[in-house]
Amino acid sequence: MRRSYLLMLILAAYAAAPASADQPTAQVTKYAHFRVGERVAWGIVEGDHVREISRDPFGPYERTDRVHPLNAVKLLIPTRRKVKVFAVAGNYVSHLAGEREPAKHPEIFYKLPTCLIPTGAAIVIPPGTKEVHFEAELVIVIKKRAKNISPQQARDYILGVTCGNDISARDWQENDIQWWRAKGSDTFGPIGPFVVSGLDYTNLTLQLRHNGVVKQKENTKNMVHNVYEIVSWISRHVTLEPGDVIFTGTPGTTAAIKPGDVLEVELEGVGVLKNRVVRRGKRAAAKPPARRGAPGK
Repeated sequence: MRRSYLLMLILAAYAAAPASADQPTAQVTKYAHFRVGERVAWGIVEGDHVREISRDPFGPYERTDRVHPLNAVKLLIPTRRKVKVFAVAGNYVSHLAGEREPAKHPEIFYKLPTCLIPTGAAIVIPPGTKEVHFEAELVIVIKKRAKNISPQQARDYILGVTCGNDISARDWQENDIQWWRAKGSDTFGPIGPFVVSGLDYTNLTLQLRHNGVVKQKENTKNMVHNVYEIVSWISRHVTLEPGDVIFTGTPGTTAAIKPGDVLEVELEGVGVLKNRVVRRGKRAAAKPPARRGAPGK
């Protein structure tokens, strides 16, 4: 009898304990931002259909009775248009490859909101660069205003995650003083196709296929700084707002891309971000050999 009573107390205490930040605490929900006809809307993906919701998911919303086949809508970037875009450098040991020690805190840089494009849109290599690389990444989408929050609080401020490709002009990155054009040129920030909440963001398989061949594959548990640490760190210095996005770093080896290439970033539980590469202006240069990238990124 005494043993049974103790067991009941233990189970009750376990049930009452707060969930750790790295465990899902809510139902998985897949949000889509899309255009149907002349209308732009948000919805929740239900199988091969999407059900419209009454507003964007950054505030209270209601499900509606308007349902569309997914193949009948045009997917847009899964966030608001005017947002801040952050990115983390050197966040996987496999990408650092012994060139430097992992940073003691997340090393943040900025991309530009005008670099964001949705799945299906073209990545445009601009004139003047001869070496542009892919970088598969998990991208965080912020749900509500965050300032000076702890890693333990961060889950409540994250709407969900999506796939990202931090396109990088390596020659500009290495030779310019700042990374503004190397990382922030137009179309250098594909994200999508959906933003998904309720997953265990610290244990998802991320991979990139380059013309159908897997070139990057790693689990997000191998991040140097996890999603909650990243959100907390940024919030100590810059106020995060609904819709802000954070690229969380790329694993392993990256390589150059050329016009005609097809890049697919797949994140477990989210879907596939697919973009074709084109070139504007000068004719494409020969494809350089694979490399790790500039130190820290």
